[in-house]
Amino acid sequence: MTEAGSEKLRKFCAEDIPPAAQLSAQAGWNQTEEDWRTLLELSPEGCLAMEVDGHLAATTTLLCYGRRLAWIGMVLTKAEYQRHGFARRLLAHALENADKMEIATIKLDATDQGQSLYESLGFRSEQEIERWSRPGENAAQLPAGRTSVEEPWRDLDSLVFGADRSQLLERLAQLNPPRSISQSYLFSRPGRVSAYLGPCVSENPRTARRLIEECVQNARCAWSWDLFPRNQDAVALARDLGFSPQRHLVRMARGKELREKENAIYAIAGFELG
Repeated sequence: MTEAGSEKLRKFCAEDIPPAAQLSAQAGWNQTEEDWRTLLELSPEGCLAMEVDGHLAATTTLLCYGRRLAWIGMVLTKAEYQRHGFARRLLAHALENADKMEIATIKLDATDQGQSLYESLGFRSEQEIERWSRPGENAAQLPAGRTSVEEPWRDLDSLVFGADRSQLLERLAQLNPPRSISQSYLFSRPGRVSAYLGPCVSENPRTARRLIEECVQNARCAWSWDLFPRNQDAVALARDLGFSPQRHLVRMARGKELREKENAIYAIAGFELG
């Protein structure tokens, strides 16, 4: 890792989780400490931190789905350290690691604020992605999923998503069992301010509607749902269930062309996960 004076670029570690959760909360994001722990457990080599005077100042994560795809996420800088180039340094280091591993494609979901930085590092825009929300009460009160020995995502997910993310789905399933009908499935999990809906994959619009309606209508909590506007069935369902668009991002890619089947993706796993 690199070090200059009191600044140190290093691997993210378990002790960084509480201050990182504070950092994402200060940015108004919905991740919990458990979300940060998931990233660290799945990608201990890909989670990076910038330390200043012994304190966490910035973060970036790189989650690899084999050598076919890697996902950049959690690009955060503490307010007092912004415009110091920390995000660029962390991103450059993450991309260098990905290139060394010969990752074919790297993707991320960019805010308007970060888009120009990503473009300067070789990313190109692919499509729009939006966060939809619905108000409610306690974000931690989620209805239980249906525990099953079946793992429908093993057969369908990689075909729709474009890469093998079974380790991520297994981790999410351990924390909060998903709902499934045939090969269609829906995950949900608690968030800092709202429960999170996703990922949800289905090649049948009626099945997707049934899964999402059963989950959302049985919970009184607030919800966040990230979807592709191109999937008009997902947009229509979100409106029917009282959701409204809150944030607009752009999905960006670097490297080989790799497109997901957005018409079968009713909810993504998260901006930091893909």
